[in-house]
Amino acid sequence: MAVHVINEARRCLQCKKPLCQIKGCPIQTDVPEMIRLFLSGKIEEAAMMLFMNNPMSVICSLVCDHEKQCEGNCIQGKRGNAIHVSSIENYISDAFLDKLTLKREVNKGERVAIVGSGPAGLTVAIILALRGYDVTIFERKEHIGGMLRYGIPEFRLPKSILDRYQKRLRQLGILIRPNTTIGGALHLDDLFNDGYGAIFIGSGTWRARRLGVPGESLGNVHYSIDYLQNPDVYELGERVAVIGSGNSAMDAARTALRKGSRTVTVYARSSTVSASPRELDYLLADGAELLYGMGIQKITADGPIFIRRTFNEDGEIVSESEPTLFPADSTIIAISQQPKDKLVSTTAGLGSNEKGLLETDESGQTTREGIFACGDVVTGPLNVVETVKAAKKVADSMTAYLERVAREE
Repeated sequence: MAVHVINEARRCLQCKKPLCQIKGCPIQTDVPEMIRLFLSGKIEEAAMMLFMNNPMSVICSLVCDHEKQCEGNCIQGKRGNAIHVSSIENYISDAFLDKLTLKREVNKGERVAIVGSGPAGLTVAIILALRGYDVTIFERKEHIGGMLRYGIPEFRLPKSILDRYQKRLRQLGILIRPNTTIGGALHLDDLFNDGYGAIFIGSGTWRARRLGVPGESLGNVHYSIDYLQNPDVYELGERVAVIGSGNSAMDAARTALRKGSRTVTVYARSSTVSASPRELDYLLADGAELLYGMGIQKITADGPIFIRRTFNEDGEIVSESEPTLFPADSTIIAISQQPKDKLVSTTAGLGSNEKGLLETDESGQTTREGIFACGDVVTGPLNVVETVKAAKKVADSMTAYLERVAREE
């Protein structure tokens, strides 16, 4: 592994205009500098640079759509094979995640609450803790990670990485309250009453989106967001149908195969899929089947019933089949998620749109002063690196807000 990574790093051309960074990376990771430091023996300095730019660096190195982002814009890729930037970043970030010396600024004497510990919450928590704020994370589940832990399968993102992050949070003085739902026994107003100067909401999208067809309540029908949280408790049977075409559908299908189902078919509504090309490749490599143009009509105990459609070059439907049963022991619905409404329903002045997503301005400020948000709960399901990009901006906004309030006092 080390020889491979070093050889890959040596292939870097150190472009004066690094498209891998400028065009390819949403968070502008300085790939040439990372590689330069790595090859000059300054690997810890490279790791620190990566972490300070992106606290989720080791995670992004595993789950980002690299073929579309950094590696997809590598000049070497236009000549042959792109540099495996993800492998280099993972090698550096993983090796030093536990070793980096992270120093807090002088304590500000101000409490900040983080609701949710997905990539947005973790990023904001780490940045504000480093800036000297006393941070408490409120997580409704047993462990931190949010969708990183409960929405991405182990074979894509090992849970041990999130356990290591938890140790780092503790070392930064961040307090964690697991099994605590804000909007349940505690409300956001309780946090303000107890002295929190600002609140960040990164609670994600945990409510499955319905198909709206007959049969969704049958005992052999499940939502991917529920299935992926703990697939071991499900008995899906030999044949599984997965309705959807995003990364969540691919994850559910690949997980079902790993858990013993023999035949797994993914049914995409249109002539394309929304999952990344890499996830589609792995889906097919793992032995799942993918069918396009499948319009779901209803779900039965014997499987889903579809109308099969064909399209012209403009994506218009040119023909439809008769409704046909596609036999399956279980059906998994994977057509996106939306937020739960506990926070909005228990907090006066906290606004949301017709999709249940929180309303914010460009800085991440919600309609309630002192409450900020970003990530899936604002945009709908988003990839990790875009979430981190938004979270960094919101952390700056929260810092400015807290400093302004402190001056006014």
